[in-house]
Amino acid sequence: MPLNSARISELLKTRPKTSSHWGVYSAPPRANCSPDLGLAVAKKLAKRAVDRNRLKRMLREQIRKAQPGLDVVVKLRTPIGRETRGRLRSKEKGQLRNQLLDLV
Repeated sequence: MPLNSARISELLKTRPKTSSHWGVYSAPPRANCSPDLGLAVAKKLAKRAVDRNRLKRMLREQIRKAQPGLDVVVKLRTPIGRETRGRLRSKEKGQLRNQLLDLV
């Protein structure tokens, strides 16, 4: 059963683990449910659809590797590509990945 909006709202009220770019909200899964993942990469913060999709794939991969056993919502907090005219480059992608690994 995927995360519904009520569960996402409930998780967003918890205290997040944060870095300069990410906010990670987590809580134990509800009874009789498997852990779920919610992703929030706003168009305002990552202008290009290619970059938003790349970030979401990266997030899913990192969370799957970590296997926290929790319901998790990951939210991008600051814009990407400030020095690269709004485009996600490999240097910044590596930095984002490292920050996420530290949080998970």
